[in-house]
Amino acid sequence: MKHVLLALLLAGSSLALPAAEKTDSLHRAIAGEQRSVEHKHRDKYRHPQQTLEFFDVKDAMTVVEVWPGEGWYTEILAPYLKDHGKLYAAHFSVDADQAYFKNNLHEFVTKIKAQPKIYSKLELTVLQPPNSLEIAPEASADRILTFRNVHNWMKNDQAATVFNAMYRALKPGGILGVVEHRNSVLKYQDIHAASGYVSEDYVIALARNAGFEFLDKSEINANGKDTKDYPEGVWALPPALKFKHKDRKEYEAIGESDRMTIKFVKPQ
Repeated sequence: MKHVLLALLLAGSSLALPAAEKTDSLHRAIAGEQRSVEHKHRDKYRHPQQTLEFFDVKDAMTVVEVWPGEGWYTEILAPYLKDHGKLYAAHFSVDADQAYFKNNLHEFVTKIKAQPKIYSKLELTVLQPPNSLEIAPEASADRILTFRNVHNWMKNDQAATVFNAMYRALKPGGILGVVEHRNSVLKYQDIHAASGYVSEDYVIALARNAGFEFLDKSEINANGKDTKDYPEGVWALPPALKFKHKDRKEYEAIGESDRMTIKFVKPQ
């Protein structure tokens, strides 16, 4: 497996904590000083506590975060899992042929190296389809999580490949959690998701084709104000605000995108 081991300094304990303590430890991770003020400001749109509880993420689990970007959720997952669990961050390749991938990876690595106490057990792996697909050892993960990435894989005709890779890495009985910009059921689904929006049915079909079974979905990250009909697609909305100052107040009033929150299980 092509990966970079950032550090593995602390021996994790498999001892289970009472449910109340687990909830408290997740709350502490979300409230922690390792998170930027800007990231905390987005909690009202991304609902990290409710989302991770819906995906039933426990602090003693092995978790893979797929394409973590700048590390918005990594800031929460790393301290939450550090003492008892394991976190893999399946990021871009250093050999990627696009500057965006290389720059984003560099920023992520710089971020985690700056806070070794927080990220001491994080292990960086590579997801760069179609060639680098081993996001974690086969059948090793209790949870695989991906936030607003399915449209990116669709753009490059790699969605099925990535879902197959996630299936391989997950333990039987493990859960795949997906958050994605949700397309209207009345709109045609572009197979390349140029607008950034993806229909729930399309995501469910991708998961089922890879072998997953649908488990449940939630409206935690729904936003009924999102009309999904912007010239620049989902990027017209915060946080991207593609139009900058033009109609800024209008887009800020809508808030971040309407998002599906779905979980799947790998059959036993």
